[in-house]
Amino acid sequence: LAVDVENEEVRFSVTDNGHTIETGIAAGNYISVGNRTYELVQFHFHRPSEERIDGKGFEMVVHLVHRDPEGQLAVVAVLLERGAVLAPLQTVLNNLPLEKGDVIQPTVVLDPAELLPRTREYYTFMGSLTTPPCSEGVLWVVMKQPMQASPAQMALFARMYPLNARPIQASGGRMIKESL
Repeated sequence: LAVDVENEEVRFSVTDNGHTIETGIAAGNYISVGNRTYELVQFHFHRPSEERIDGKGFEMVVHLVHRDPEGQLAVVAVLLERGAVLAPLQTVLNNLPLEKGDVIQPTVVLDPAELLPRTREYYTFMGSLTTPPCSEGVLWVVMKQPMQASPAQMALFARMYPLNARPIQASGGRMIKESL
C-alpha cells in the first residue's frame, strides 16, 4: 500500500473548538492511498498521543484529516516529541482566537507538508474517529517517524488542553499493516 502526498502552501483558519485547536485548510493538498485520493480538510492536536508504537506513547499528536469525494475519511497521525520548533504549529499558535468558538482567518499561509516527517514509513489500519461520534470506517495512516515540537509549544498547548485524548482502544481484531 503506497501513500503519495501532494502539498502546497495554503490559506487556513484557526478555531478553538472547546476540545482542541483545529486548523481548517483551503483546497489544494491531497494524499493518494491505493486508487483513492483524499483532500486535506483540517488538522488538529491531541495531548497525549492517541496512538502507541511498540507500546510507546508520545506527548502530543497531530491528526491531518482528509476526505475523498464520497465522504470517506483518511487520517494521517504524526506523533510529536520534544525538540525543535515545529513551524506550522507555531503559525497556528501565533493565530489563536481569543475565545472558544471564534474563528481566525490569518493573512499568512502555511505548508502542511512541514508537519510530515522526511521518512514516509507508516502503519495503516481501518479504525474509527477518536472524537464523538467515534464513527468507524476511517483509514488511519500513522507515521513511524515522529516530528519535533518545542517544549514551549507543547507547554502552551498543555495550558489550553492538558488532556484531550481518547484513551487507547483495544485493537478489536483490526489488522495493522506496515509499509515496506
